[in-house]
Amino acid sequence: MGFLIRLAATAIALWITTLIVPGVEVTGRTGYDTAFTLLIVALIFGLVNAVLKPVIKVVGCVFYLLTLGLFALVVNALLFLLTDRIARALELPFQVDGFWAAFWGAIVMAVVTWLISVAVPDPADRR
Repeated sequence: MGFLIRLAATAIALWITTLIVPGVEVTGRTGYDTAFTLLIVALIFGLVNAVLKPVIKVVGCVFYLLTLGLFALVVNALLFLLTDRIARALELPFQVDGFWAAFWGAIVMAVVTWLISVAVPDPADRR
């Protein structure tokens, strides 16, 4: 159940990101198509973060220390761009127009996901 809550929170955060950040868009033909695309892209984003982010943190820990954690913003933007590339390979109507759109999109995604997690806590976190 916690997985579905996190997936829905990420999809909602992605939708809000498409509304706020120019250059991040979902161009579904219908509302259902857009919602399905948001869920699939949220799943891809979650998988990319779950698999690659820990590896990048270990390999790039020196950069994290030297930049006082600001390198994480660049890593998040690059992971957001990778999500775009995977979505394009799957022919999903999701598009990120360059690094800066990915940079701001990743920041908005992180903030909105955090706000949603504060508003709707995961039941698994209470244990």
